[in-house]
Amino acid sequence: LDAPAYLERVTVNSVAHVRQAKKAIKKAFQNQVEGKGFSLVEVLSACPTNWGMTPQKALEWIDEKMIPRYPLGVYRDKED
Repeated sequence: LDAPAYLERVTVNSVAHVRQAKKAIKKAFQNQVEGKGFSLVEVLSACPTNWGMTPQKALEWIDEKMIPRYPLGVYRDKED
């Protein structure tokens, strides 16, 4: 993709991942403020109520099922 300035997929299933998600979201907003172009951060998160799981099981499910299917990472960063 040529148009997006920044694309990243993150998750919020651990403290370390929450910190990374905050950095990614901040970078996306900063790109917009600086006029660098469109940015998108996709966040994988749990919904234990709708999934019929305990919160802990939902976080484990993200690790076991979602992340292998939807890998985390920076997919585009025009600064690199």
